[in-house]
Amino acid sequence: MIWKYNMIKRLMHTKILKVDSKSIHFPPNSWIDGTLPTIHNEETQTAINEAALIIKNTDDTVAFPTETVYGLGGSSLNDNSVRNIYKAKNRPSDNPLISHISSIDQLNRTIFNDHRVGDDIDPLRNIPEIYHPLIRKLWPGPLTILLRVPENTTLSKLTTVNQPTFAVRMPSNQIARALIAISDTPIAAPSANASTRPSPTRAQHVWHDLQGKIPLILDGGQCSVGVESTVVDGLCNPPKLLRPGGLTYENIVSLGGEPWAHCQVETHAKKNEQVRTPGMKYKHYSPSARVVLLVPTHNNNNNNNNNNDDDKIHILKSIIEKECQESKKIAILTTQQLDKLDANDLPTTNKFTVQSLGTTGEEIQANLFATLRQVDEEDNVDLIFVEGIHEDNQGLAVMNRLEKAAGGNCVPF
Repeated sequence: MIWKYNMIKRLMHTKILKVDSKSIHFPPNSWIDGTLPTIHNEETQTAINEAALIIKNTDDTVAFPTETVYGLGGSSLNDNSVRNIYKAKNRPSDNPLISHISSIDQLNRTIFNDHRVGDDIDPLRNIPEIYHPLIRKLWPGPLTILLRVPENTTLSKLTTVNQPTFAVRMPSNQIARALIAISDTPIAAPSANASTRPSPTRAQHVWHDLQGKIPLILDGGQCSVGVESTVVDGLCNPPKLLRPGGLTYENIVSLGGEPWAHCQVETHAKKNEQVRTPGMKYKHYSPSARVVLLVPTHNNNNNNNNNNDDDKIHILKSIIEKECQESKKIAILTTQQLDKLDANDLPTTNKFTVQSLGTTGEEIQANLFATLRQVDEEDNVDLIFVEGIHEDNQGLAVMNRLEKAAGGNCVPF
């Protein structure tokens, strides 16, 4: 009886509150000086105020939309809040968190404990110059940078897992920025899903994984980018891209200037290496169903003739015959080469669901997690085939997520 009572006591009522990002407006220079937004919708204002009070005054967490995925947020300055993030997600305790800020002013005051003001004071004084071209062009946005932890910081060591660096970004989603600004608290926020599951891009995904574990979800609709932020490390030479995401490698190189011309891609932690940012070590993005990633083996484009389409379908049929002997319900997620595939092209021995992820990198990236969740949680398939794409532009982030979702179960295609 005591055990049952404690289990009930740990569960909480999870509210979902609708919020309208279009009603939130930030002045142009607010990303620097921290000017608060104006909110022209009373329901949105009330919901964000409630979430902000939870962040600022309690140890609890809230889920909220960003442009990338939904985040599960708690104060980056509060050890107990950070512990509750790890607990709700069942996240490995050595996997660091990204702190989200609403302005450079907030970063200086709350994490660097630097309150200097004045026209002669450089607002970017606590950020190495190598990052300045990137953040001037890409913040607010899906870019995370690594900074050195200052000596007198109040940042929770649990966000950095006692490492000398911390990860920080400024989201462009108006709801996320308003929540961070109104709470005046840097928010530690990994994706708002159960650990190892596909990241959530809609409030219903958060509800599926975390209902009863968190008090509040802000529902701001579907996330526009669809994969997590890009993480870069400019503290080493040459600089590195540690996690591909909402900004492409090509974006970083072209906008970063000469220091980023030879940026290296290092997306996996070495053996026994402490990870510097999320996504480098542990299993991620995986549905309950088994995933087979079809890896393209040569350059293709959308102007291929019908013979090539027929060849691809023939190859797919051969792969299906080898992989699906014990699976009854199968999903096939198509992209650029199989976008014309339908269930009539497939064997009648199994039940097939065919879904298109889109044909452009932006579409595929935006639809990826939501479609994985749909065929897994709603269609209840046993096996998922996903047609991969080439690793240029958005393809680097898409294939990074799919390789982890497949757990290395990749087939040349």
